[in-house]
Amino acid sequence: MEALGSDDPDLDVEVIALAAGFYAELGLVGVDLSLGSMGCSTDRRAYVSALREHLAERREMLCDEHRERFELNPLRVLDCKRSQCVAVTADAPTISDFLDEPCATHLARVREGLDALGIAHRLDSRLVRGLDYYTRTTFEFSAVALDAAQNAVGGGGRYDKLSEAIGGPPTPGIGFGIGIERLLLACDAEGCFNAAPSAPDVFVVDTTGGAVARDLSAELRGAGLTALRAYDDRSIRAQLKLADRSRASYAAIVGPREIEDQTVTVRSLREGKQTTVRREELAEWLRRELLD
Repeated sequence: MEALGSDDPDLDVEVIALAAGFYAELGLVGVDLSLGSMGCSTDRRAYVSALREHLAERREMLCDEHRERFELNPLRVLDCKRSQCVAVTADAPTISDFLDEPCATHLARVREGLDALGIAHRLDSRLVRGLDYYTRTTFEFSAVALDAAQNAVGGGGRYDKLSEAIGGPPTPGIGFGIGIERLLLACDAEGCFNAAPSAPDVFVVDTTGGAVARDLSAELRGAGLTALRAYDDRSIRAQLKLADRSRASYAAIVGPREIEDQTVTVRSLREGKQTTVRREELAEWLRRELLD
């Protein structure tokens, strides 16, 4: 999700609220919001210089990767989950101490807006982005139900310098992304989707070799119905067993006689009654009966 063209902190609030509302709509309860600020070019430059100096004094204590690369981008060390880097940065300078007045005011307005909307959050000075086009607001949503090392289910930030970085005109923007796989894991852990799966409307039973089942299933799905079918040229008895097991409302049975007459034998799998319906009228007939 992206919103372009404004650097108003109230837009930041609206974007974050949209993400928070999405998680709530899914039924997730254990989702924490962390909020930070990247500042702007001047205050961030001063902060990066202070952080680089802090890390240089403790170079030998860093993990193997960042011991050699921290000077290139010190901010990335704050994202490192290895115990050595976590320990080294525990008492490192924080960007909140370097924010200039406009950036500090922007952050305060975002926090005020989140409080007004009842969106709980915590300020996290380690929540940074390693790319220069990010500015001011950063945020991340974490699922309590997942392992702490991989519990981020979404996040984003303000990237007012991105358009210029790729050769475009100055265009402020803010957005977020959501990790669908982790989100589904979090929903599963919290039991958000425990409802029984819905049953199909109809199970197509074809005793003529499968082509009719293929075509009729496609027709019914195209008409907005849920349709299943069997494969591997199963017997009519085996197909009807599968139909019962699927919990479908109806079985649409097609054999040589039905093909010749351009009809379908429809059996209610709940009541056992069956009737004959013209093939071109089948979708409408099923919709009508399913509504009753």
